[in-house]
Amino acid sequence: MIQYNSYNNYDLDPMVYVSGYGGAVMAGNEKISASVRDKIEKGAKTIAFDLYPGVDKNRVMELARALEPDRIIETDTCKLSEDELENKFGRNITDDRVFGVISACTLEECFDSEKIESCRKEISASDALTIIVGVGATLLATPDVHYYFDITRWEIQLRFRRGATNWMFKNPDQPLLTKYKIGFFVEWRLADRYKTANLRNIDYWIDANRHDELRMINSDAFLAGFMQATKKPVRMQAYYDPSVWGGYWMKNMFNLPENGSNYGWSFDGVPEENSFKLDFDGEWIEFPAIDLVFLYPEQLLGKRVYGRFGAEFPIRFDMLDTMDGGNLSLQVHPLTSYIQQKFGMHYTQDESYYILDSTDESCVYLGVKQDVVPQEMKKDLEAANKGQIQFPDEKYINCFPVKKHDHVLIPAGTTHCSGKNTMVLEISATPYIFTFKMWDWGRIGLDGLPRPVHIEHGMNNIQFNRDTDWVQENLLHQEKVIYQDKDILVEHTGLHAFEYLETVRYSLKKPIACETDDSVIMLNLVDGKEAWIKSPTDAFEPVKIHYAETFIIPCDVETEQK
Repeated sequence: MIQYNSYNNYDLDPMVYVSGYGGAVMAGNEKISASVRDKIEKGAKTIAFDLYPGVDKNRVMELARALEPDRIIETDTCKLSEDELENKFGRNITDDRVFGVISACTLEECFDSEKIESCRKEISASDALTIIVGVGATLLATPDVHYYFDITRWEIQLRFRRGATNWMFKNPDQPLLTKYKIGFFVEWRLADRYKTANLRNIDYWIDANRHDELRMINSDAFLAGFMQATKKPVRMQAYYDPSVWGGYWMKNMFNLPENGSNYGWSFDGVPEENSFKLDFDGEWIEFPAIDLVFLYPEQLLGKRVYGRFGAEFPIRFDMLDTMDGGNLSLQVHPLTSYIQQKFGMHYTQDESYYILDSTDESCVYLGVKQDVVPQEMKKDLEAANKGQIQFPDEKYINCFPVKKHDHVLIPAGTTHCSGKNTMVLEISATPYIFTFKMWDWGRIGLDGLPRPVHIEHGMNNIQFNRDTDWVQENLLHQEKVIYQDKDILVEHTGLHAFEYLETVRYSLKKPIACETDDSVIMLNLVDGKEAWIKSPTDAFEPVKIHYAETFIIPCDVETEQK
């Protein structure tokens, strides 16, 4: 067993502190109901309870019924039938277990236009107190008061595991991968476009992440909280998950809750999946971190990054823990042209492994060996995945020893995986779902099913010229000193010329000034108990960062320093 020596200071519940809006959070159904009743008493006749797909509609219906309106109209009554939705979005969902094609549709296309129009006429024809409940509520009317019930993608996935269905389909028994695929490629894309279009029209935002309690703030507090998050270093709420290859480093180092298992994954730098907890004078409320990207993309990302990627966060930090675990699956990520043509994504998952901790056994599998014959490798992969042979990885794939603080570069098209007893901080572009597994060492997934492999996709993307010599020359030990004195060492550690992310490592005994250079920055304390992030002009309160924590430095922090 590996010995773990923790600093015991990793923050499992980071907050974004918001000033000037004390008392903004309304916690609990009773306070929310009282607020809605107040709006009704002041003359509101049409109220929208607008839901992100995945919010518990039954819970919201209880809230609506308790208000005793003249009528409640559910948007689902105007939704297309499941067969119609299947016909419309079938090519996006596909028959593949994992991959679909990103939908370019709008939420409105999920509804019957005649039914929508009928509801609009019915609502406008009378002064009856009407509450519209469901996804896309404002498609039926322009409400007097617009409430938006928001939820993180991670919470949606947890609900899928407990039997929740997609919004489009009644599919409680479908595999988790299928539900996630429908969400990722269709439902969440449509819902995000709708939410983005309504950001400034919503009057109240409701945190619907917990079954036991709803929490609400008004639009002014919501916008101010996220705006303040662009002016200082911020950390998201992380989540952790077991894996078939998972280890015990994070469980011990971070003091994670006992789960009867390992923790293989940690996502603490993925706004699409993570959340922000906003603290309003001691009362908190939680929203998807991607809302910050939608609200203030230029302030967060900078003009250069926003101009290239739009309102998307193109960087991802996560952790892969195989300490006392096993090898990751042997995999490859698609080339940019391939991901564009096949899946509708406009950039791909170039990545890297920063070795956060290691043992004498730590290694990475990277690139192919000299003179590999692709068809022979494919034949052996197919035979191995049928259980006919054990894939001879030593014949085809390089395996390099790694040590703590090595930084391994992995441009798309390069075969790779982390070996057992290795703790990886993965720094990459965001499209994390597009991983073509080719060999999984004969394992069964946590769901009891064989883990999906995509040999054909993989073989279409492997760059066989990235052999042993090329990898050693281009992807290993690429550190270059930028600046050095007796107290400071600044090194460029990557990424490869094929990749658009730049990584810099600071080894410090005294403070150093850093500029955002019109770009967002993500940072992680890869060694040492703690460090401080401070503004030279006191534009924000000093922020303490603990070992292995990930922070975002928004581009607009620079504006505060001028």
